[in-house]
Amino acid sequence: MKSTGIILKITFVGLIILTIGTGGIRWSIRKGIEEAGTTAQATYPHPGDNVAALIDYVQSDKHTLHDRNLAVWALGQCRDKRALPVLKTLYKGRECEHSTVLCQYEIGKAVELLRK
Repeated sequence: MKSTGIILKITFVGLIILTIGTGGIRWSIRKGIEEAGTTAQATYPHPGDNVAALIDYVQSDKHTLHDRNLAVWALGQCRDKRALPVLKTLYKGRECEHSTVLCQYEIGKAVELLRK
């Protein structure tokens, strides 16, 4: 009986840790999406519509590839289908060449998320 109590306590603590960890990850993703939206809105204002601002941001060569890749990630996380046509045009299915073009891996992941 004593070992059953220990197992239950370990399980309970494990569930608490899992819940906190999942909450932390979700918070981090939300924060990243909000930051990307704020950055995009500063350059391409679409009041109340971060997805539209992010779409414009991703398509502009005025920004670094790193920043545009963050916008691609945010669009995938938002899961708004309006981004799909733009991301599909950017996705070439090639090897990543981070110094010259947007990350094909990241675009591919975003496209998959939007297709679901």
